[in-house]
Amino acid sequence: MGVFVFLPLVLPLTAWPIARLAEQQLHPRAATWLLATVGGVLALCSTLCLMLLMVVGTAQLPGNPLPDAWADPEVRAVLPYDEVVGQAAIPLLAAVAGACAHLVWLHRRVRTRATRALAGLPEGRLAVLPDDERAYAYALPGGRGTAGARGRIVVSRAMLESLDARERQALIAHEEAHLTARHHRFLLVAGLAARANPFLRPLRTAVAYTAERWADEDAARAVGDRRTVARAIGKAALVSRAATGRGAATALVGFATAGPVPRRVAALLGPVPPAPALPPAWTAAGLALWTAAGGTAVSALASANATVTLFTVLRAATVL
Repeated sequence: MGVFVFLPLVLPLTAWPIARLAEQQLHPRAATWLLATVGGVLALCSTLCLMLLMVVGTAQLPGNPLPDAWADPEVRAVLPYDEVVGQAAIPLLAAVAGACAHLVWLHRRVRTRATRALAGLPEGRLAVLPDDERAYAYALPGGRGTAGARGRIVVSRAMLESLDARERQALIAHEEAHLTARHHRFLLVAGLAARANPFLRPLRTAVAYTAERWADEDAARAVGDRRTVARAIGKAALVSRAATGRGAATALVGFATAGPVPRRVAALLGPVPPAPALPPAWTAAGLALWTAAGGTAVSALASANATVTLFTVLRAATVL
């Protein structure tokens, strides 16, 4: 395995420049797919790295549940190990598992509470809550235990009253885009990746922004007026209040509450972004894309090499 097993732990550092370049230079849809995929793969590789370090580093510790043959001196000679690193990997893995489980729990709790809030309301794609105090709107994904298999658009009466007819159309189109593209899944993957490896936190922030920009562009295309969507976002941001708790960003995607609103408005007032395509390698966008692909590939290959090496040696040492 060698030192290459440590690569997946540090390669997520490339997420810092990649996130910035991707959200600025790539089409929002392409950037969301790229960043979420890169984050998910890098998070899996770093977690696998910790597992390998734990298995190899703790094989000789008394009381461990691993087969005795794994602590054979010949096996130790083939697989470089460090007991300190192996023991340190145990609490790190526990922290990763706990953080990811907590996020999933928050995700499910927010969706459950949002579903309960719709009890008694008429069935339909649009659900208007009789809340005249707080202005909010969000997309509630469908699924088991959710009102509406395809999901529902939830909006408060206060939000609707703050917008004119065209702006309401923009709001509905925005939330419809979230549901159609299932943006909550991208956000959940990015959130889990950030908890698995703190170096991936910039990707989580970038995915939250690019998902909103993706919905903004879809709404502008549906409404046919980018300025109307920009005006709706700005007005909604001024009147909106936090209506959901921690973890809501992974379960519910709100209108004008996620991502830097001024940047979203400025982007809508600018030209239409180019259609998703592979940018030339010599451009900033191309550099971000190929750096992300290269770092992810190296991380995956390092993890695969370490896993195959460990499996081959342990298989020769004992019957699995």
